[in-house]
Amino acid sequence: MRDIDCKQITETISKLFQEACLYLPEDVLATIKRARESEQSPVARDILDRILENTEIAAEEKTPLCQDTGTAVVLLELGQEVHITGGDLYSAVNEGVRQGYEEGYLRKSMVRQPYSARVNTRDNTPAVIYTDIVPGDKLKVIAMPKGGGAENMTRLAMLSPAHGRQGIIDFVVNAVNEAGSNPCPPVIVGVGIGGTAEQTLMLAKKALLREVGKPNPEAEFAELEKEIFKRINNLGIGPMGYGGNTTALAVHVEVSPSHIASMPAAVNLQCHSARHKEAII
Repeated sequence: MRDIDCKQITETISKLFQEACLYLPEDVLATIKRARESEQSPVARDILDRILENTEIAAEEKTPLCQDTGTAVVLLELGQEVHITGGDLYSAVNEGVRQGYEEGYLRKSMVRQPYSARVNTRDNTPAVIYTDIVPGDKLKVIAMPKGGGAENMTRLAMLSPAHGRQGIIDFVVNAVNEAGSNPCPPVIVGVGIGGTAEQTLMLAKKALLREVGKPNPEAEFAELEKEIFKRINNLGIGPMGYGGNTTALAVHVEVSPSHIASMPAAVNLQCHSARHKEAII
């Protein structure tokens, strides 16, 4: 059994969220640069240039990549041989969010009551926390600031098995088409297939954490990704909705077994400011 103190978790969470909001991951940056070179529309190329310029300014001036610094989504992989000391795990995570958003001058966007008195919590808590218990004596922490514009475009479909492969393709492409410019394209498209309603939504969200453009290791799913990617970029929505052939930077599909009567599918979009950072304690 290995002890991990809550103070270390809080410090790690605080640092990760600040860094995630300031620095675009290298895989995302490289993908945007490649998209800029292959983009055919002059207007779209100019917008991609501005996006790249924004990443440079954010890093140099320590200014958030986007004013929407998001819901603080935290994914934990907790080793079963870890003993948390000095408090409770989720309180430590929320304290890290509180400190990080305060010290980093990040916008606080959480309201306590979603449908009536929408009073800001003033520290961007509570975080949305998901925990997986895994073998080992370490704690993996993933900080994922999730902006409202992209998250609002999430879609869930409880398809029947009769819809088949084509039904999934049509559902995903239609979801991106209906989203239009709202999620600030070019987007990364996370797709979950199978499981139950809540599981397929989590598959879609976790798909966004994969290295951008890295295909699913299963050939069948990788081929599905390629076909959906091509159809999405043929929509012509383009960067920020101004037209072009760069609507998506990547499509990532994750699949789980499902009930014989079910074929749930979910789409979770991530804007071009695809922010996430991780650390292992």
